[in-house]
Amino acid sequence: MSKLDFAALLCSRLCHDLVSPVGAINNGLEILADETDVSMRDAVLDLIEKSTRQTSHKLQFFRLAFGAAGGFSAQLDVRECEKAMRAFLDGSRVTLEWDVAPESANKAQVKILLNLGLVVSEAMIRGGTVLMRMRNEEGQTVISIRGEGARVIVQNEVKLALAGTLSEDDLEPRAAPAYLAQAVAAEIGGKINQVEVSDTLAHIEAILPN
Repeated sequence: MSKLDFAALLCSRLCHDLVSPVGAINNGLEILADETDVSMRDAVLDLIEKSTRQTSHKLQFFRLAFGAAGGFSAQLDVRECEKAMRAFLDGSRVTLEWDVAPESANKAQVKILLNLGLVVSEAMIRGGTVLMRMRNEEGQTVISIRGEGARVIVQNEVKLALAGTLSEDDLEPRAAPAYLAQAVAAEIGGKINQVEVSDTLAHIEAILPN
């Protein structure tokens, strides 16, 4: 797949995630234009505020996970990654446990960390807990994302994308984060070496060069 085609897929994925909160803002503004009831206006303003915050959080996350955040700097502040991940999950039924030792990481490691976190958190369809870990071990960086909840579903296309065996013809926006994580890992000489999935668990591990 060409980089241009994959960029288009990521754009489709981003638009899919943003259309709901942005649409809610637009609908709210249209209602406000004609609404005179004070209680109704307050309710609509609350909806607009929540949707605006959600849109901002998603954009901050996707900027790090998909984009070129930090310009061409080799390292990114991991605290910003945690902040973006927590903001992205704000309002969801997924609780984040963050256990990342390095204070900074290169952009490739950050993309893999956040995209795998996205994959696992999306699999928690009834909520749960996601533990995101990153450690330097024996000259390598090990990323581990473990999600546990009442119901966990990882689509087959996502599993194949993580394994690097998904056909380009079958790649869709929902599997784009998994595809990106696997592609970036392979590009830097690493690999996603473990994918464990059950009805209540999703665990993905990646081993990367420092």
